[in-house]
Amino acid sequence: MAVIIDSETKVVVQGITGYQGTYHTQAMMDFGTKVVAGVTPGKGGQEVHGVPVFDTVDEAVERTGANASCVFVPAPFTKSAVLEAVDAGIGTIVAVTEHVPIHDAIQFVAVARARGVTLIGPNCPGLGTPGVAKIGILPNKIFSKGDVGVVSRSGTLTYEIVNAMSESGIGQSTCVGIGGDRIPGTGFVDVLKLFQEESETKRIVLVGEIGGTAEEDAAEFIKEEVTKPVVAYIAGRTAPPGKRMGHAGAIIARGRGTASSKMKALETAGVKVAKLPTDVPDLING
Repeated sequence: MAVIIDSETKVVVQGITGYQGTYHTQAMMDFGTKVVAGVTPGKGGQEVHGVPVFDTVDEAVERTGANASCVFVPAPFTKSAVLEAVDAGIGTIVAVTEHVPIHDAIQFVAVARARGVTLIGPNCPGLGTPGVAKIGILPNKIFSKGDVGVVSRSGTLTYEIVNAMSESGIGQSTCVGIGGDRIPGTGFVDVLKLFQEESETKRIVLVGEIGGTAEEDAAEFIKEEVTKPVVAYIAGRTAPPGKRMGHAGAIIARGRGTASSKMKALETAGVKVAKLPTDVPDLING
């Protein structure tokens, strides 16, 4: 089994004719994903890697039965792209685009939630289930099939930790990169709930970072609702207050959102917290 995506997931790539869309469409297909359509307004009738291109998401859904979308659209147009996918009946949307205006994200995240759409991102690497499918830009070669569910705010740390797991012989059930922006479509608690309910996920890895209270909220949920063992890593332990560290959400403000407060909350909830990303495999097996 998998969470969010499965073997019946059919992906439409919005922005498929751009460089990123073209490149990652091939990578998703190489991973085993059923990419059935692409959308670029004005370029309907073309093909990319054998995938038909349509002018609208609505047409792509009608012609191919697509039920998930990967958005490779520039930031100023991401809101329109996401809302178009929602209106077309797409049930799962992965918005890879970074630098999306916060007011745009507030609007399309709210619409997606109200319509019951699973939205991952914006500014995220996406998600993948080894041997099944992936949507987004996660590197193919780092994965191996197994029983550990991974949820992360950081793209590069996801890659490092998943690769370390695979090299240690620890496979993954599903890896979800939720992104590090201030307004995420899907949060830690959403994914933890799915992992708790999914029978083939036996263990969980949570990768957090400074800024916000998402990790503290996750710790409370783990303490109350999660019975599976959880290992965590929190990035940004040496970050100075008020300094933004890459992600829009990775900023300590008014004494909140520090790495130490998150680590303490997770440890109180019974989570093993790694000091280094490469320590995660040992803690999983420990």
